[in-house]
Amino acid sequence: MKKTNLDEMPCPIARALDRVGEWWSILILRDAFYGVSRFDEFEKSLGIAPNMLARRLNGLVEAGLLERRPYQTKPVRYEYVLTDMGRDFRPVMLALMTWGNKYFATEGLAMFLVDERDGHMVDAVLTDRHTGDPITRENHAMYPGPAASERMRTRLENNIARRAAERAAAAMEKRA
Repeated sequence: MKKTNLDEMPCPIARALDRVGEWWSILILRDAFYGVSRFDEFEKSLGIAPNMLARRLNGLVEAGLLERRPYQTKPVRYEYVLTDMGRDFRPVMLALMTWGNKYFATEGLAMFLVDERDGHMVDAVLTDRHTGDPITRENHAMYPGPAASERMRTRLENNIARRAAERAAAAMEKRA
């Protein structure tokens, strides 16, 4: 079955999913953050079939998230190393871990983020780099950019109008 190409969509979420929107790719990136770099290490860590692993590694290399580097010449063997683009995926991984811990760790936390300077468990939140404020649904919304399609612009503008109506209703309720 041919995969739908999301790269043609103007949505940055769709374009990102076109590169990593499949669980094996995300788990390969997770292991790369743990320092796994060789084919046999990925295979052992993930329990993935070699043909599927090869396909996923090649896709991540083509997408620019991993770089293939020779580490042995006779025979030639390669390792897979995170690129700058791949390393920039880390906040997404941390957000997935935080969300997974909150909603799916019914037996307890299997892993969590720690500040190694003082050993405290980190409650990861997305923040605005400019203000340092946490990004919240109440205070932040997505707006259409200059390259937004008409469909995206309409969807986002409808959401903005809905949010404004909700805020107005809440303000009226407060006054009552």
